[in-house]
Amino acid sequence: MELRGAVALVTGGNGGLGQRICHVLAREGVHLAVMYAQSRDQAEGVAREIAARHQVQAAAFGCDITDGAAVTKLVADVTARFGRLDILVNDAAYNKAIPFPDLDSLTEEVWEKIMAVNLTGPMRLTKAVAPVMKAQGRGRIVNIASVAGLGPTGSSIAYAVSKAGLIHLTKCMAVALAPETLVNCVAPGLLEGTRATANLRPEQVERSAATSLLKKAADKDDCAEMVVTMCRTETMTGQTVVIDAGRYFH
Repeated sequence: MELRGAVALVTGGNGGLGQRICHVLAREGVHLAVMYAQSRDQAEGVAREIAARHQVQAAAFGCDITDGAAVTKLVADVTARFGRLDILVNDAAYNKAIPFPDLDSLTEEVWEKIMAVNLTGPMRLTKAVAPVMKAQGRGRIVNIASVAGLGPTGSSIAYAVSKAGLIHLTKCMAVALAPETLVNCVAPGLLEGTRATANLRPEQVERSAATSLLKKAADKDDCAEMVVTMCRTETMTGQTVVIDAGRYFH
């Protein structure tokens, strides 16, 4: 898909990885809707920087993706502001580190919040943008999962299960939305300088880097570049690409 002049909605666009994704898309001439949940000032700052640096249009939009009506309004507001919507990047996520054996701390409230943000939210957003992309005759959706979705690992059982669900949602939506809209997924390993990593215990961070073949964290720029590749592709859909410095093979 030709990216110059396209419009992308990036959820969690003010986060560590989200900002990188926004900048790399903008570098390709994509106009950006930077979605935030709470940090309005930060998101507006990101939008201003994108517009100034890359000479594209960019604006910040607030949304609680656990609220169906708010998601519907978000998509309507973005399409009204930019006139179209070609790309959705589901990067927003919630995480709380709970050791797997500590089942008492894995309360239903924690489980439900993680699922609501990490899995049900992307489903809502995908359903909301689907008719817009179908009417345009083209669309790209990229989900940001995690290697925790590929094996029993990560910061908590709920987080791992939510990301496994997102990986499978990618496949199912690829079937549902073909041929107009292509749906793919990036599964990063440990990423330094993100809110998700900040929630991890120090020993988890050290173990993740030490057990990778390359002995380092994954690179946010590599993940962002893969998002661009998935937006540009014409013949890849339903796929998950792992970027984790060589820890998981699937």
